[in-house]
Amino acid sequence: MVSAQVRPLSREVIDSFQRSVAELPEVLSVFVTAGSDDFLIHVAAQDVEQLHSFLVDRLSKRKEIVGFRSSIIFRHLRKTQLEPLPRRIPGDSP
Repeated sequence: MVSAQVRPLSREVIDSFQRSVAELPEVLSVFVTAGSDDFLIHVAAQDVEQLHSFLVDRLSKRKEIVGFRSSIIFRHLRKTQLEPLPRRIPGDSP
């Protein structure tokens, strides 16, 4: 996963960046986020060298990116079925 910050922060920059990054062959998903990061990019790479090449050769060359950081995921567990959320009881803390 790669977190990225872009500037200027405008709808045009956000939409354009999301579309163009989604077209890169290494990219599986692009999420627009709130908080200190503007995007979360799900990237597939065969090894750390390929990830490094993606970061240096593709992302760092984009003029709108002002910062990014990567996180390597070692394991992933995903629920395939959602369970109903428990009902809140009036007076309980959220």
